[in-house]
Amino acid sequence: MNTTQRRRPELAGFLRGRRARVTPADVGMPPGLRRRTPGLRREEVAQLSGVGVTWYTWLEQGRPINASPQVLDAVARTLRLDQTEREHLYHLAEVPYESEPELPAQTVSAEIQGIIDALDPRPAAVYNSRYDILAANPPYRDLFFVPQTLDIGVPNVLWTLFTVPEPGCPVVFQDSELPLMVATLRSAYGRHVGEPAWEDYIRGLSAASPRFAELWTGGDVLPPGPRVKTFRHEAVGELRMTSVSLSIDGMPECRIVAYTPDDEKAGKGLAVLRERRERSWPPSLAAATASLGPMSPMSPTTWGT
Repeated sequence: MNTTQRRRPELAGFLRGRRARVTPADVGMPPGLRRRTPGLRREEVAQLSGVGVTWYTWLEQGRPINASPQVLDAVARTLRLDQTEREHLYHLAEVPYESEPELPAQTVSAEIQGIIDALDPRPAAVYNSRYDILAANPPYRDLFFVPQTLDIGVPNVLWTLFTVPEPGCPVVFQDSELPLMVATLRSAYGRHVGEPAWEDYIRGLSAASPRFAELWTGGDVLPPGPRVKTFRHEAVGELRMTSVSLSIDGMPECRIVAYTPDDEKAGKGLAVLRERRERSWPPSLAAATASLGPMSPMSPTTWGT
């Protein structure tokens, strides 16, 4: 049995199950008499959806008929499908599904913040697909929030890396690292082409950094993935660490990015930074940034300023 033949019975069962849970009262219809089955009748779904009874019956029977997005949307509204169910309907009907654009997440839950805090002394942060920093733990702040970063006042990884002068930038080997990050950004941009927030972001960063503008026009695309990166810190020198990205349920296009030591030197360096912070002398940058309050992505109006 091929994929199409397998999906048709699934589609039929799914539609019958969704139809059974919608009562006439749910759609403003009188209950009527002698209703043998729970929920709506097929002809009622067809009428409310503006489609022919025969066509809907065949769809629910799993027959090989074509369905347009407009018709599936009408059926989804009648059956009161939520977004997840609507996407499932599209997949079973073998119709390309285009989700509604979602606003980037602005905050993280206390549970997510607790998870990244528990990774100490390993640096960890929550990024959205635009590399906005939604949350960070103290080791991340120790390592990446250098004074030049604080002067910018923009909680965005790419904005920092492309606008901080190289001697103060925490990332070593920028010639190899920055193209990979821009390619990862472009892979996410494909889902948001034309959205004002994204277009403002790309336009503003291109104006602020000729290097970013050059890489952006290259058109390379790359998904997020584990990579070994080298960072520098004035107190411990260079640290080689592996970055790992973890998706977060309920936060589309967001991920936890955690850094683990790639060698003994990096592990010792992170331990030194932790001890330095716990002693609070000299004051750590984590304490300095605490006064900034909760982290949130920058407003589109700040890009390019």
